[in-house]
Amino acid sequence: MLSENSLVKIAGIARKKLEMAYTGVCEVREYVYSVDAKTGITRPQGAEKVVYEVLPCRLSFERVSAAQGTELGAAIAQRVKLFCAPDVTIKPGSKITVTQNGVTTEYTASGPPAVYLTHQEVMLELFRGWA
Repeated sequence: MLSENSLVKIAGIARKKLEMAYTGVCEVREYVYSVDAKTGITRPQGAEKVVYEVLPCRLSFERVSAAQGTELGAAIAQRVKLFCAPDVTIKPGSKITVTQNGVTTEYTASGPPAVYLTHQEVMLELFRGWA
């Protein structure tokens, strides 16, 4: 059995190798809210704050089986997954602007990330506005 020190060392090597595949960068923004001291009600401030500016990353695209056909044809869905360092915090609902292969697209984090020793995976959806 490997010692904890050996596992950490192996994970560090694996992380460096994985990060060599990061061909994109992203900017992560969160919507700013404030809590009214008197009422305790949380209200949007109408502003975004940048959490990470140039975060190395990689997008992965996966096609999902075509939905049932309709008169207009079958819809094809696509899952988009963001890979980045495990030591950053990307909250669900964050706005993530990714530039990879010369294409820039705005997404939102659709839920909590899956965090591993070597990386984290964040499922994304196209950004359609703040909720």
